[in-house]
Amino acid sequence: MTTTFDQRHIRRAFSRSAGSYDAAAALQHEVEKRLLESLDYLGDRVPQVLLDVGSGPAHAAAAMRKRWPRAQIVALDMALPMLREAKKQAGWWKPFARVCADARALPLAEASADVLFTNLCLQWVEDLPAVFAGFRRVLKPGGLLLCSTFGPETLHELRESFAQADAVPHVSPFAPIAQFGDALMMSGFRDPVLDRDRFTLTYDDLPALMRELRAMGATNALHNRRHTLTGRARFAAATAAYDAFRGADGRLPSTWEVIYAHAWAPPPGAPIRGQGEEIAAVPLSSIPIRRRAE
Repeated sequence: MTTTFDQRHIRRAFSRSAGSYDAAAALQHEVEKRLLESLDYLGDRVPQVLLDVGSGPAHAAAAMRKRWPRAQIVALDMALPMLREAKKQAGWWKPFARVCADARALPLAEASADVLFTNLCLQWVEDLPAVFAGFRRVLKPGGLLLCSTFGPETLHELRESFAQADAVPHVSPFAPIAQFGDALMMSGFRDPVLDRDRFTLTYDDLPALMRELRAMGATNALHNRRHTLTGRARFAAATAAYDAFRGADGRLPSTWEVIYAHAWAPPPGAPIRGQGEEIAAVPLSSIPIRRRAE
């Protein structure tokens, strides 16, 4: 079966970037901060078990431990070097657990978690309903799912510039908000609410953007990517195409669309997708979507 993403490449990329990730990932930290605010939806409920899936260096896990010091916190990531960085956040007093595993196959018991938090991990997943079904499995009935991902506007300048220079894609496809919301409903989650942010970062030149992407592990993970060096001529052509986006301040813009969602795990026995068919599906118009100010 042909797959979109090369998972081994993703694991290697994030393993290599573990030491440089924090310094380069200012946007990821801002999105994480906004997603953590959604924990307020729990109200007065005190969760016992919280999962940080795709944790990276586990700043979110540390924040949840600080908020609920008596809770069991689990940081889970597919890149072992990231979990070594996460150990610095865990501390020596009541450290949180660290598990090396794939978000697509959580090695956790059914109905074991009150909260599943995942920040900017799902853009590397091609079968969203399947991974959401796994999240639903490990959440207790009424458990809270908080997640974020990149939307299709992300890096559109980079995508368009390389498309003029090379027939092989250089930027991963990102699921639109409609697909994201529908995947939640197909997997049986209740009362999903989606938000959307649009960030614009700027750079001196294209190499500066590419260096930052490598430092945060966000490299081209497509199976059909070019497996040889891009080449000077193609890179020069992409650089020239990107220059058309240069702003009045002389800097190159880079757009990042971020989709946030929160939803609730249903009671036992609620419908979930069947073999190749949708048992539970609703139109996007029935899902509340908020567009945040830029």
